[in-house]
Amino acid sequence: MKIIARIHTDFKEKFGIPRQSGIADEIVGRIVFEPEYRVKEALRGIEGYSHLWLIWQFSEAVREDWSPTVRPPRLGGNKRVGVFATRSPYRPNPIGLSSVRLVGIEDTNDFGRTLLVAGADLLDGTPIYDIKPYLAYTDSHPDATGGFSDPVREYGLKVNICKELLSKIEFSKQNSLIKILEHDPRPSYQDDPEREYGFKFSDYEIFFKVSGDTLTVTGVELGVNE
Repeated sequence: MKIIARIHTDFKEKFGIPRQSGIADEIVGRIVFEPEYRVKEALRGIEGYSHLWLIWQFSEAVREDWSPTVRPPRLGGNKRVGVFATRSPYRPNPIGLSSVRLVGIEDTNDFGRTLLVAGADLLDGTPIYDIKPYLAYTDSHPDATGGFSDPVREYGLKVNICKELLSKIEFSKQNSLIKILEHDPRPSYQDDPEREYGFKFSDYEIFFKVSGDTLTVTGVELGVNE
């Protein structure tokens, strides 16, 4: 397996990354190919597709051992199910699969032809093994069942962020951040209204508390990457 590219996103740490691709569809990332694969002909015809599959490495979860069962956060973190019945990063082979929307193709002086994609759930710098077109006529299954994921509570927190804090965030990133917060970045088993959480998003660190169905942003700090 060869790494063909890396994706650059606003997600600087695992906490705060959407649980699945497509949840925060406005967030745009850039796929930069490794020098060996910066060949324009390799992307010929890709502009005809609206969505792509990314096959990538859980680079922060690489380890020698593995467990046949894991504890998914969506089941409260205290119930074990088979690893192959989950999308847990802790797998025999740390491989991820994400469907993203192709926003555009951009030529750059430093990195050659790059892909702009939206809806990615990948950490900044994640290695990509392959890119394949998404085919709606065969890849979409509207009647599919979702196993233990189906009955889990719906995410949809009310986000409360004052104008002063919101104004600290670049305008083009405000809606994306709110979408992430609406889907509740916390593990499902954590429900302490007094606890303040924090995570890195783009060039910011976001702090918040959750009480009931309302998430309140308590602070925004700039310059986390400096």
